[in-house]
Amino acid sequence: MEKQIAEFATQTKRQDIPDINAGDTVKVFQKFKDGDKEKTQIFEGLVLARKHGNEAGATITVRKITSGVGVEKVFPVHSPMIVKIEILRQSKVRRSKLNYLRDAKGKRAQLKIVKAKKK
Repeated sequence: MEKQIAEFATQTKRQDIPDINAGDTVKVFQKFKDGDKEKTQIFEGLVLARKHGNEAGATITVRKITSGVGVEKVFPVHSPMIVKIEILRQSKVRRSKLNYLRDAKGKRAQLKIVKAKKK
């Protein structure tokens, strides 16, 4: 039984996902149904956490601020509803979970940029 579960997990894992870590600013392109049409919605924000490593159930928590209100979404990395994930910039962080950024304001909420995507 365990062998079948492991085989299924390897089949469902996607190979086109970049190496995403906490502190990265990403664009997540997600498919959704609007009536009978299928559209793509973009969610751009900072990755607060990556959980479950490279398993089939791996997730990332992405946070953005919209109209002064913080919005967080948890995305399953290997989900078929995710079209693609684009890394915009990478920051230097010393934590694997950046939960302190939820309360941080001003200079405390800034991260040092290591690599930015070239246009």
